[in-house]
Amino acid sequence: MKKGKFVLALLLFFLLMSSSAFANGLNLNSIGTRALSMGGAFVALADDYSAIFWNPAGMTQFTQKYLGFYGVDILPFGSYKLDVNVPGVGNINLVDAETEVTHNLAGMLAYYHPINERMVAGFGIYTPSGSGATWKGTDLAALSNDNPNIKWQSKIGLVSFSPSLAFKLSEMVSIGAAININYGMFDVATHAGIAQVPITPTQVIPVDLGQYEESMSGWGYGATIGLLVKPSEKFSLGATFKTASTISFEGEAEISGFTLLGIPSISDLEREVTWPLWLAAGIAFKPIESLTLTADLQYTNWSTLEVLETNYKDTYWQIIMGQKGDDKRDFYWNNATQLRFGAEYMVSEALALRGGFYIDPAPVPDRTMNILIPSYDFNAFTFGLGYNLNGLQLDFGIEMLFGKDREIDYYKTLLDPEYESAMPGVHGMKIFVPNFSVSYRF
Repeated sequence: MKKGKFVLALLLFFLLMSSSAFANGLNLNSIGTRALSMGGAFVALADDYSAIFWNPAGMTQFTQKYLGFYGVDILPFGSYKLDVNVPGVGNINLVDAETEVTHNLAGMLAYYHPINERMVAGFGIYTPSGSGATWKGTDLAALSNDNPNIKWQSKIGLVSFSPSLAFKLSEMVSIGAAININYGMFDVATHAGIAQVPITPTQVIPVDLGQYEESMSGWGYGATIGLLVKPSEKFSLGATFKTASTISFEGEAEISGFTLLGIPSISDLEREVTWPLWLAAGIAFKPIESLTLTADLQYTNWSTLEVLETNYKDTYWQIIMGQKGDDKRDFYWNNATQLRFGAEYMVSEALALRGGFYIDPAPVPDRTMNILIPSYDFNAFTFGLGYNLNGLQLDFGIEMLFGKDREIDYYKTLLDPEYESAMPGVHGMKIFVPNFSVSYRF
């Protein structure tokens, strides 16, 4: 009974973490403190408990039972400003908003068990994906018919349950694979807009529909395949392929103002979202015994996210949302390639210093940029240290992401049909990410 309660508590812990994590696109940038501290350039190294995420072939490097826990707090600081230049009047500021200060948690728990000299099995629970933002309603009142009580927030996340197996083909070559059982969550709250309701054949009145909220969850499946080649103790190459995973979401949506029109305020809904394939290649090199240098090239096939279609179950909802075009959400994301670099220097046998840098281009184009799933061109700097105490490894790291401001022209969103899904204005973002991990080999 106690074991069952522990498993349930652990599951709830990871679900809560995933529901509020933040990232570029939908994926978190790094998993594991050591990997994160080295700029996420870890595919060719993959020699700690985060291997199940970066490259499961790296599991063959574990000769002992191995347990690791990773926790991270992602602190986004977003801004959104909308100024409109009115001819004859001048520049008018409509919105000057900031995200609320939120603690967005994510993490990993992984265990590895050597079966024999050539084979290692493992299991991990982790949050590979998460995105979202929470804005102050008072700051966005101009976008919600001057109603400061409208909530503007989104939470999109994924928890992966991954059994894995790795096999050493030779002293130089290892392969590994993991099955990813993915549980996803998709919550959105925003202004529902204004409906033009006819009262006579020639006259309509505007009706504020109030708050729109939706909450969904669902399951999907995928796999991770890895290859690790170590020609020598000083040099290694790695490659990882993660398949796409389509999550079939189900839940319900609510529009508070529908009751004013005699329409049910709640409807069940369905939506499919595909987390795209991910392909990475890396190199690790030790020019001297105490120094390790790494570099990765990581590609994500974001272009699979074009238009998200929603199936509202209620007949009235189907008609109204279809007429408004709100049963489809334009994404039209672009594929993105990250370039990552990392370094680790062993000050002593127990103490390690780490650093890294990576470039993370935004997958979201200008024509679908919005404040609920924000995306930026990031330059990221990472730092960390690790300390080993008789097999107990303690790691601490910091990641700082500096996003390039994005400006969407107001009049372009009015005149260009391709930009009708974009939110005009100047969007900004910085992210601060403290994290830690504890692991033990026994």
